[in-house]
Amino acid sequence: MKRFSTILLSLLLAASLSGCGYNSLQSQDEAVKAAWSEVLNQYQRRADLVPNLVNVVKGYADHEKEVLVSVTEARAKVGSIQMTPELAKDEAALKKFQEAQSQMHSALSRLMVVAEKYPDLKANENFRDLSAQLEGTENRITVARNRYIQGVQQYNTTVRSFPSNLTAKMFGMDVKPNFAVENEQSISKAPTVDFGKK
Repeated sequence: MKRFSTILLSLLLAASLSGCGYNSLQSQDEAVKAAWSEVLNQYQRRADLVPNLVNVVKGYADHEKEVLVSVTEARAKVGSIQMTPELAKDEAALKKFQEAQSQMHSALSRLMVVAEKYPDLKANENFRDLSAQLEGTENRITVARNRYIQGVQQYNTTVRSFPSNLTAKMFGMDVKPNFAVENEQSISKAPTVDFGKK
């Protein structure tokens, strides 16, 4: 009789675990980790392209030191942040990471504006190749971030939905922070259109 009770209890426990969302939480957590790894991979790819791009531009636009220095400093700041899967779990660290990546993007944009001033540079095969790789990497970053955002959204929805929220609490699974929109307040305002009178 005791053996029958143990088997029955085991079956009930297994049935309750399958309906409590535990497996969904685990698979979604793994999907979020994989998506985050791809985000880091693409940001690392961009950081690896920067020194080569700076060196090519330096040969043509040596007197544009301020822009070259800002790109180099932005890359150093990105490099100083330890890019690990744990970074995505800490909201403050994630924000710091986002700010560094934003500065890198801004510095690279300024570098490309400088490149526009130099037709010989734009015609340089190495520069064109690096620019194309950088553009492709920026697109990959966007795709990877979108996949991560969707994965976090799905995971967070499961963590907050009943009955899986009970399972999540029991196993210490919390809502994950997500990427935030930069300049959220400024983009929430409607743009001012002024055609001006002449």
